[in-house]
Amino acid sequence: MSVEEHIRRAMQEGKFDNLPGQGKPLHLDENPYEDPEWRLAHHMLRSSGYTLPWIELRGEIEAEEAAAAADLVRTWIWRQQAGQGGVDLLQVEVEWRRALAIFHERVEALNRKIFTYNLQVPSPQFALLKRNPEKMIQQLCTPAQME
Repeated sequence: MSVEEHIRRAMQEGKFDNLPGQGKPLHLDENPYEDPEWRLAHHMLRSSGYTLPWIELRGEIEAEEAAAAADLVRTWIWRQQAGQGGVDLLQVEVEWRRALAIFHERVEALNRKIFTYNLQVPSPQFALLKRNPEKMIQQLCTPAQME
């Protein structure tokens, strides 16, 4: 018998009736793993719109990665279209090489931020992997991006 069947049978038998807190909202805004001594401080920060520095840094990393990817994809699409439109192919390749160099620089900067971020996180489960620019280029610059 599966877990779902056990739960369904218990519900039918009324074993979940009259539980403490039944019908009341769950309070999920408290972190059970949070240090109780810091709970009030964290609550005040959250309610004032602030967050922990490593969480803010992760948001910056994600935003910068998305911007770098969008810029590269935009240039790649332009390159594909320019190659079909009779534009000077030498100039197109020069611009493409320039865009790749800028992308590599941006990914290097991201990897430095990721290193800093990984030093700040409270647990290895929050750590980010270093970005591989060549893999990213391969994933971003595909014919599917043209659609």
